[in-house]
Amino acid sequence: MIQRRTALVVADNSGVNKMTVIHIYGSSKRNFASLGDVVQCVVREADPQGIVKDDELIRVVIVRTKKEFGRSDGSYIRFDDNAGVVIDIDGNPRGTRIFGPVAREV
Repeated sequence: MIQRRTALVVADNSGVNKMTVIHIYGSSKRNFASLGDVVQCVVREADPQGIVKDDELIRVVIVRTKKEFGRSDGSYIRFDDNAGVVIDIDGNPRGTRIFGPVAREV
C-alpha cells in the first residue's frame, strides 16, 4: 500500500535518485495505491546528467510493494521495497532500462 508522502525507490535509469508520492490517480478520495497503479511524484534528488530534473512532477507506475498482493490463484506476492518506474503521459517509460523484479500484474 502506497500513500501520500511515501518515498519510492527508482527501478529505472531515468536519472531520479529520490522521489516522493504526492497524488494517487483514480479518484480524489483514493488513499492507497497498489501494484500497477499510476501515481504522481515529485523528484527530490536527481542525477545532473539524467533525463529527469530536480523538483519535476512526474508520473510513476508502481512495480513493487512491501505490502503483499493477493493473486487470483490464491497466492501472495511481496517485495523488499516500494519501487516505481517513471512514465510519460502516454504510459511509455522515460528510461531505457528497468532494474529488479517486476510483478506480473503490471
